[in-house]
Amino acid sequence: MIEATDVRPGNLVWYYDMYMNETEFEVEGILEGFIYCSTLPKSKLPLASVHPISLDAGYLHSLGFVRGEKEHGEDENVFSYKYNRNDSVYVRDEGYSFQFLAAAQGQLVPYGRPVVHVHQLQNLFYCLTGKDL
Repeated sequence: MIEATDVRPGNLVWYYDMYMNETEFEVEGILEGFIYCSTLPKSKLPLASVHPISLDAGYLHSLGFVRGEKEHGEDENVFSYKYNRNDSVYVRDEGYSFQFLAAAQGQLVPYGRPVVHVHQLQNLFYCLTGKDL
């Protein structure tokens, strides 16, 4: 289950379809205990039926993050996303969660709470950049 205050339009979440398959969808709206999406069978689901997607390196890559390359002296556990000409967002794979990093004085410093779900990454990225993933 996911809380209404945790999601916003554009977030990726999942539900069990009638065949008990985990089916992902993008939130289009939230109102009075329901999440709306035009691709859902009745265009809405109760919040109790909607679940967060676990974040992994594959999702980071599919959202546009690039893994650091050891050949270039970068940490392989750090992913970056360049969202404008000068700035990037950095996330380190902690094995069980992902920690946001800030570039400060030539090094990457952890900040904020680690994230474990795709919608958490999407929400924090939006707060930092004003752009959707």
